[in-house]
Amino acid sequence: MESVWDYPRPPRLERATARVTVVHAGQVIVDSDSCWRVLETSHPPVYYVPRQDIAAGVLELGEGRSYCEFKGVADYWDLVAGDVRVSRAGWSYARPTPAYADIAGAVAFYPSRVDECRVGGELVRAQDGDFYGGWITADITGPFKGGPGTTGW
Repeated sequence: MESVWDYPRPPRLERATARVTVVHAGQVIVDSDSCWRVLETSHPPVYYVPRQDIAAGVLELGEGRSYCEFKGVADYWDLVAGDVRVSRAGWSYARPTPAYADIAGAVAFYPSRVDECRVGGELVRAQDGDFYGGWITADITGPFKGGPGTTGW
């Protein structure tokens, strides 16, 4: 078991050892064993997928940007799968800070905005709220920041 309260701040970047898949509208969007995990105190892991492991033609630059004090400026990506468009389904850092250079251009997907995310074949549960985008599996324990009443933690 991993407790999110044992994760560091600033967040740690590490290679994911399990296969990661994302499916939406019946289409396999991601099938990768080359992802990175970002682990931050009180948050479930966020998986960053190398661009070459994302199906061709499914991402279009979305609206808006945000700033992370650790990683830098994030761009948002719309997911287009068949006739379905999901606004801001994921985000990436084109030029992250040096500590996170390995995830430059890799995309993190919100599990709440796609039909299915899996880690090592296990179906992921989305982190509550609509900000952090963490991936909860059976071996991750909380409590997790993100739900109602947790912004002041």
